[in-house]
Amino acid sequence: MIPYLKAQIAEAFTPETQRAIVREYLQMRILHSLQSVGAMIPLAFHGGTALRILYQLPRYSEDLDFALEWQPEQYDFRKYLTTIQRDMTAETYDVEVKLNERNVVHSAFIRFRGLLHQLGISPHKLEVLAIKLEIDTNPPSNAGLDTTLIQHHVAVHLQHHDQASLLAGKLHAILQREYVKGRDWYDLYWYLSQPQWASPNVAMLNNALAQSGWEKDDVTANNWRGYVLERLDPLDWTQAVADVQRFLMNQEDLIAFKKETIAHMLLRKQESIFTSGFPPSRE
Repeated sequence: MIPYLKAQIAEAFTPETQRAIVREYLQMRILHSLQSVGAMIPLAFHGGTALRILYQLPRYSEDLDFALEWQPEQYDFRKYLTTIQRDMTAETYDVEVKLNERNVVHSAFIRFRGLLHQLGISPHKLEVLAIKLEIDTNPPSNAGLDTTLIQHHVAVHLQHHDQASLLAGKLHAILQREYVKGRDWYDLYWYLSQPQWASPNVAMLNNALAQSGWEKDDVTANNWRGYVLERLDPLDWTQAVADVQRFLMNQEDLIAFKKETIAHMLLRKQESIFTSGFPPSRE
């Protein structure tokens, strides 16, 4: 697949963009391996890479995040990783897998050694490109699920969190993450820019918040924007921009990506920002 990857990165202007393109290709190949071994029955894809692959979020993403949502007796992370390594090794990639199952969130790094050098991106022969997989084995309840066929490099049929639950997951990160992650805020900016995106799944969001020690009143369809504004106001925006900048496909996106813009979008009261398909909440 080296000639194919070289063709994919040929028109990329920077090594960072080339790395991102290669990483995204490998993410799709990993998803294909996971589907082939049956992982997409118990697991649901979510997070930033899910937004990128499923909905064309205009930023690159690093990790593959999943929740164990269905038939947990079928879940076998070691089997999934063995399949990934077998599939990649069969195509002559130098692949190493590092697994951590000690925590509720199981994680693994799929490490591709020397690939960046083979592609002419890195001068270091042994430089590693790593893709992290994380699986929440005790996810918050009430997530909604969808399935989507994606054809990007390879064809995969993915089970994933639905729109309302994807947004709920992002709001949980924004409300509870202990450090500034600009990618969270860029993703929220993108969500708010989607006129037909579903309202957040507040049942799932409150379950997630309870798991992480939330001590305030429950989040509702009417008050979630206020809670987000409380987090936005003291944010170090320079730090937020620095975090997300290298992941953007188009650096001109930073022109509109401002704290004031997000605040304005949150404060708008028009119901057209989100369309849930249900009457407005009367909570």
